[in-house]
This record gives sequence, structure tokens and C-alpha cells, in this order.
Amino acid sequence: MRKSKSKYVFQSERLGFRTWTKDDLFEFSEINADADVMEHFPKPLSVAETDEFLDRLIAHYSLHGYQYFAAEILETCELIGFIGLAFQRYKTEFSPATDIGWRLKKSVWGHGYATEGAKRCLTFAFEDLNLKKVFSACTVNNLRSQNVMKKIGMTWMGEFNHPNLKKYPTLEKCVWYEANYNESQLSC
Repeated sequence: MRKSKSKYVFQSERLGFRTWTKDDLFEFSEINADADVMEHFPKPLSVAETDEFLDRLIAHYSLHGYQYFAAEILETCELIGFIGLAFQRYKTEFSPATDIGWRLKKSVWGHGYATEGAKRCLTFAFEDLNLKKVFSACTVNNLRSQNVMKKIGMTWMGEFNHPNLKKYPTLEKCVWYEANYNESQLSC
């Protein structure tokens, strides 16, 4: 069993959530290069694009105190991708606002990690960050992510054309869900 690269910001039953470091580049690049993982995005990312993404994640944490966290399996310290929060500024009727999102490597799909991690991140958003609302968005065809949104208690709000995906007609139409602070829903 290897050791985690850094201290966890918080944990769920099976996952640890930590900030990213440049040491994560190789493993994160492998996840972002997988065509199946990136099916609902314009394209898989190169190592250089993943490096730029890491820089943005690190800067986001410095600015906001949260990010799409590096998610590790506690038992093995295996990096499985990200689950977390990001402040989104693209122009829609529901933003700027904080988004919850996830991207996990294919080998861990179907084990409930996205749902478990997203529930824990909502608790972090509401109890630690004192946010009142969090949204999540994905392409209309990304049924796996929509199922996670439903499982964590988010409410379907509607469809929209994502302003950052205008050049990609098959990806532009998206859905968004919201979760509002409600103490009775928090159970992690």
C-alpha cells in the first residue's frame, strides 16, 4: 500500500479528498487521455493540456478554498480522478455559481465512488463552506452523471446551451441540476 501524497482535506467512507500537486501529472494525464472517460467532452486531453488544467485547479484552491479535489481510495491511496467543487463564471441563467463535478477513471466506474464522493462534497459545500446552493451540469446524453446527480438529491432544473461548447454541436445541449442547503438532506 502506498502512502497518500498529501493530507486529506476531508474523507468519506472509502475516499480521501486532497489538493492536487504537480506530482499528479502522469496519473491524471492517463485519466484525461482516455476516450471513454472524455466521451462527453470535446476531446481527450494531452499531457500539456492536463498540466494546464492542474495549474488551474491549484490556483482555484488558492483563491476559493475548494476545487475539483484529487480523489483517492483510502485503502490503497489509488488516485481515481476528481470529485469536487468549482466556481464557474460562464454565462447562463444559473451562473456564476459553484458547480459540483467528477471525472473518474474507467476501472472504478460502477462502484459507487462518484455518488459517495459527491454526497460528501455537498456536505463540505454546505457545512464547511456555508454555500446555500450548488449546481451540476452535463451533456444531455451523459446519463451516468445525471444518475449521480439524482442519487445525491439534486433537482433537475432544465436544459441549456453551454456557452463554452458552441463549437461542438453534439455536446452543446446540456442539463443542469441544483442542490440547496437543507440540513435534513445531509447524511455523510
